[in-house]
Amino acid sequence: MCGRFTITDPIEAIMDRYYASIADGFEYKPNYNAAPMQYIPTIIGSKNGNRLGSLRWGLVPSWAKDDKIGNKMINARAETLTEKASFKRLISSKRCIIPTNGFYEWKKEGSTKRPMRILMKDDRLFSLAGLYDTWTNPDGNKLSTCTIITTEPNSLMEDIHNRMPVILRPEDEAEWLGRDKDNAQSLLGLLKPYQASEMRAYEVSKEVGNVRNNNEGLLKEMR
Repeated sequence: MCGRFTITDPIEAIMDRYYASIADGFEYKPNYNAAPMQYIPTIIGSKNGNRLGSLRWGLVPSWAKDDKIGNKMINARAETLTEKASFKRLISSKRCIIPTNGFYEWKKEGSTKRPMRILMKDDRLFSLAGLYDTWTNPDGNKLSTCTIITTEPNSLMEDIHNRMPVILRPEDEAEWLGRDKDNAQSLLGLLKPYQASEMRAYEVSKEVGNVRNNNEGLLKEMR
């Protein structure tokens, strides 16, 4: 499961990283404790290039009766994407990237859980693979939402948790976002555990467990 992450880079750095323009109405501020049901920065490919906007985290399928299902759909398992009604039609046409500079996971040790932050060794931005959909309520109002795809853990993560978010290799990002890419099997082949040797992890404050806590201090390594 991937249930919390950080995105704290300047918006200009995010735009440069993804060659993205800003979608209408998008407002950005650093988020040290991004959580489900919040609006999070996302990258979507369009005929006019990549667009940086926001989607609510927690997928609501277009056919859902109401939007309450969203808080149960924050993650999608890579191994079963083509088997689930909520996801199988999205893999061919509604893919997105969630930019981040780190995510949190809780490491179980006996009866205790230690919050860990997982990131790249060089602290760079990286890309979580996601899917999105748009739901329309009875009044005609549209709600666009997303889910983060997870996979088996790599050697770094397996000591922390039995799942990890899919991190796309930089060279695979264009294919994932490409509007002309609809070969599901080829796309599914990108959803693999990321190379552990490029990543690191460290313990952070238990304050990250409370979504109301959202400040730079959450990034501090516990000694």
